[in-house]
Amino acid sequence: MTQSIRIGSGLGFYGDNWEPVVASIEGGQVQFIASDHLAELTLAILQKDRQRDPALGYARDVVPMLLRLWPLMQPRGVRFVCNAGGLNPMGAAQAVRTALATKGWHPRIAVVSGDDVLSLLQAPQTRFDHLMSGQEMDKVRERLVFGNAYLGAQPIVDALDQGADIVITGRVADAALFLGPLVHGLGWRLNDASTPEDFNRLAQGLTVGHLLECSGQGSGGNFGSQGDWQNIPDLAHIGYPIAEVWQDGTAFITKAPDTGGLVNFDTVRQQLLYEVHNPHAYFSPNVVLDMGQIQLSDEGHHRVRLTGAQGKPPTDQLKVVAGFKDGFKAEMTWGFSWPDAWDKVQAAEAMVRSQLHERKMPFDELFVEYPGLNSAHGPLAPRPPVADLNERAEIWVRMVLRTQVKAVADGFGRLFPWMALSGPAYTCGFQGLNNTSELLGIWPTLIPRERVQARLEMLEPEA
Repeated sequence: MTQSIRIGSGLGFYGDNWEPVVASIEGGQVQFIASDHLAELTLAILQKDRQRDPALGYARDVVPMLLRLWPLMQPRGVRFVCNAGGLNPMGAAQAVRTALATKGWHPRIAVVSGDDVLSLLQAPQTRFDHLMSGQEMDKVRERLVFGNAYLGAQPIVDALDQGADIVITGRVADAALFLGPLVHGLGWRLNDASTPEDFNRLAQGLTVGHLLECSGQGSGGNFGSQGDWQNIPDLAHIGYPIAEVWQDGTAFITKAPDTGGLVNFDTVRQQLLYEVHNPHAYFSPNVVLDMGQIQLSDEGHHRVRLTGAQGKPPTDQLKVVAGFKDGFKAEMTWGFSWPDAWDKVQAAEAMVRSQLHERKMPFDELFVEYPGLNSAHGPLAPRPPVADLNERAEIWVRMVLRTQVKAVADGFGRLFPWMALSGPAYTCGFQGLNNTSELLGIWPTLIPRERVQARLEMLEPEA
């Protein structure tokens, strides 16, 4: 049995940069790359793609990414796991197979599906309450357009056991993309885990996945420590994190040599706590992680030792992310210059609200913010005195209208152009006169594990 394996981070979201992955393959001595293309809202983007073309619904960056990476992976025996399948994992796999075949490359591709639970959510007289608010699904059930359970690592393990070079999944738990190769490569027990040692190893593997799932964020990218972020070297050539994981679960977080970024106690610690609600009960489909006893030991030279993760058996439920039609939005950004820029912006906003009222345009919300003033921190941003605001060279206002009526969203932009000549003076310009888009609301919920059945299919190479 292999004593240790090295696994590298791929993308952290749909549209991320894959050039750092090249460095991990060429210089990082990795056996696996695991790539997370699906932020929670990405499925909403993919649903809009699928509405336009039923053959889509997957993260299309997986095709050019693998055209770049496969000729580097193949001679080194590096294997690739990703969730770029989104709402259409088979479509993604077929697109990858066809694209690689045109170059004369024929990797073994596995497809993991079974996460689509939309029909179960739509069934009458079933309860899938909102995970945060407890609201019943009845009000949105008829508007649901997708519903996907977070699968665990077992089908990925099965695919790798069957010799897959590339594994393409739909919605799986982010860290499961990494846990699968670790279980496969190190011979850990997964579905048959029963002892504290079994679950602690899985907890270590889950922690590794959590540290690597956000690409460069695990190696100094997006580092938010005031006064210290400037010390992160050469972010333009950042190296994505790599984990060296041993059979007992001990792990070392590092990166490829001669790459930018920084792997140290602080950068790893920040990623460890990212998107964690309860560090003593971090739920996943395969293990419940308790981070309370984790030890991070900075060994220098971009190498941090990870030990101490503790695990408990998983629950009998899986998390689901569902999406439902939630109306339309239109937005406009408009600027005014000195003098009296703030007063002009306020007058313009009042004119817009007056038109919405007089034209009886129904809307749920008119969201207003001022880029450069409060967009980042919202109500927490201190607002300077009006006299100071009126002395600024320019002030911009962003207005976003949310409505259930598409015609109202379509007409929002027509409220503005006439004010270029008939409104407050010194307009800096409009942005977004015609940009209606459909809104998809997100509905997190739980589903009994036994109602979800993962499926694995190995594709035949394309001739």
